[in-house]
Amino acid sequence: MSRLPTPITLPDVTPPAGPARRRRRREAATAWAFVLPSVLVILGLSVIPVLWSLLLSFQYSDLLTPSVWVGWDNYRQLADDPQFGQAVRNTLVYTALYVPLSIGLGLFLALVLNRRIRFVGLYRTLLFVPFVVSAAAQGVLFAFILDPEFGAANSLLHRIGVSPQGFLSDPAQALLVLVGISLWSGTGFCVVIYLAALQDVPRELVEAATLDGADRRHVLRHVTLPTIAPVSVFLLLWQTITALQVFDLVYVTTKGGPLGSTTVIVYFVWEQAFRNFTAGYGAAAAYVLGAALLLIAAGTRLVRRREDRRLKGATS
Repeated sequence: MSRLPTPITLPDVTPPAGPARRRRRREAATAWAFVLPSVLVILGLSVIPVLWSLLLSFQYSDLLTPSVWVGWDNYRQLADDPQFGQAVRNTLVYTALYVPLSIGLGLFLALVLNRRIRFVGLYRTLLFVPFVVSAAAQGVLFAFILDPEFGAANSLLHRIGVSPQGFLSDPAQALLVLVGISLWSGTGFCVVIYLAALQDVPRELVEAATLDGADRRHVLRHVTLPTIAPVSVFLLLWQTITALQVFDLVYVTTKGGPLGSTTVIVYFVWEQAFRNFTAGYGAAAAYVLGAALLLIAAGTRLVRRREDRRLKGATS
């Protein structure tokens, strides 16, 4: 009877727990060494200032002498401050005019440029160029153009027989002029975003609607607009936040004047903190604006989620 071969047993090559643990620790330390600079930048430039300004909003501080804890007094004072109320009204008027006009003009121009026409690339570039110009440069440019005495705008109006206008120096016109300047620069962003969205509209849906007898107006209403609805929600949120945070254009052109007619919330915060040296009061105003932005973002997200559910229910 033949003997069976002796089984071969391999030695245990599992490394000891100690060296494996030390190797994992070295890898984790190396990873943190690469990530740590970015973490420190984020903490130093965002998290820590946010927490510090939150505490500052409950204090009286001039940024020079020791702060005094006042609790909710800064927020109560904001409710009774007519200058803050005027800044809120100006901001709401600016937002109510700028947001729908920029989105509407952007959609209209995108529909016009979403065709095979000559020099379409040039037209798209010309519309987008103002968006990349900084707000400070825009303010300086239009301050020269709209100067009441030596500006090119009044010179042109004089030639066609129209009386000179105050523009940025007229309390009744200044805020509307700022909205016009913002539209000149901000509409190009909406055009580019809508152009990208229109090019993603399925051609099959458009062709099917056309074969069913739908004209351009019905295709736009029942096919194009519902398809690009998520993009419209994004632009609504983006443009609203941009309008509520407007500052540099106001600072360069009017500095909140004339007679406070262009003082917006962010300029009010800057004025209180760095001109009047009431940093705690300015921080409280900033957190009122921050709370409003959070509510707007949450409401927009809820609307978009509800719209997504409705579309899923309609297609299922």
